[in-house]
Amino acid sequence: MEVSHDHDYPGARPIPAQHQSPAGSALAIILLAISAFIIVTTEFIIVGLLPNLARDLGVSIGTAGWLVTLFAFTVMLCGPVLTGLVAHFNRKRLFVFLLLVFAGSNALAAAAPNIWILGLGRLLPALALPVFWGTASETAGVLAGPEKAAKAVANVYMGIAGAMVFGIPLGTLAGDAFGWRGTFWGLSALSLLMAGLLAWVMPRIAKPVKIELGDQLRTLKDRAFLGNLVLSVAVFTAMFTAYTYLADLLERIAGIPSSAVGWWLMGFGVIGLGGNWLGGRLVDRSPLVATFGAVVLLAVGMTATVPLAGNHGWLAIALGVWGLANTALYPICQVRVMRAAGAAQALAGTLNVSMANAGIGLGAIIGGAVIETIGIARIGYVASAIAVVAMLLVPVVARLSRKEA
Repeated sequence: MEVSHDHDYPGARPIPAQHQSPAGSALAIILLAISAFIIVTTEFIIVGLLPNLARDLGVSIGTAGWLVTLFAFTVMLCGPVLTGLVAHFNRKRLFVFLLLVFAGSNALAAAAPNIWILGLGRLLPALALPVFWGTASETAGVLAGPEKAAKAVANVYMGIAGAMVFGIPLGTLAGDAFGWRGTFWGLSALSLLMAGLLAWVMPRIAKPVKIELGDQLRTLKDRAFLGNLVLSVAVFTAMFTAYTYLADLLERIAGIPSSAVGWWLMGFGVIGLGGNWLGGRLVDRSPLVATFGAVVLLAVGMTATVPLAGNHGWLAIALGVWGLANTALYPICQVRVMRAAGAAQALAGTLNVSMANAGIGLGAIIGGAVIETIGIARIGYVASAIAVVAMLLVPVVARLSRKEA
């Protein structure tokens, strides 16, 4: 049952419709989680497809890596503003529109005759992704009601975690079986399916309160908060300098057949589930200490991968350490930045996603430059050096936090 139009105006409290079907709300939350899986898979699937994509389009792996940078920088630059501008829109229509954007852009990427059209196919979903990130979990909480809001939000984030663990490896395996274009066609079809299902199932809810963008941005005056954002940039730059080219590294350095790379990425992600749990536990005690410890593990894993690449058993251990730290840093950085923000929690979450994407884009640029100048065998060492910079930033941010307090 739809919400009464008496409440359908800017400034209305975001409450679900009265007598709304619990089963309908629960199904809508599941569909949002599946949509999150598809959307985040769309962002990161390029990592597993880079080698085949570069060969097919006749470009270098470093040039193909700019597709990662394009997506990440678009999210970074447009995410907070777009989310702030549309956060009060009708959520049902907003999500259907976002998924149609993903369906169309993935189809464009699948049919792209060259790197430029493929770039356009990556630019469009990069505009839509931060809006979804900024509104999906809040909407799930509204649909579930106050008593079940936390569980509903966790379910949406499970879709995001699932994309990191299973979406990218499965997409890589699909790319090997059906070609990288087939992977994008599959994502397009799934996005279209989710748009249709959400249009059919999702109940309408009242428009959220409209808050002026200027009021939301006041938290940027806090130096400790800004320091935490800079730390997130450094952390994600270290992570994605090497992770962007992990599939290429496994093929060229470790000698893993392209048909098996997806399974190695799957193992990397499955171990990362433990990192997600560990990061969630450690960050409650001290976000900055958890950040420092996870970055140390990250540097160890990335440094050890190439020297151990000749022995697949030892390589698996190095990748396990890397994967554990890599996935732990997602919730650690998100919680650390949101805690530093005080009251502006929603904006802080979106800004951290933007800064993470700044690091992702920088990492892709740096990693591509390393490959083309000194070789892919050095990429883990360069990424670890950036991780050391992130470690050195931790006490600086801690000092800023004490001064602001």
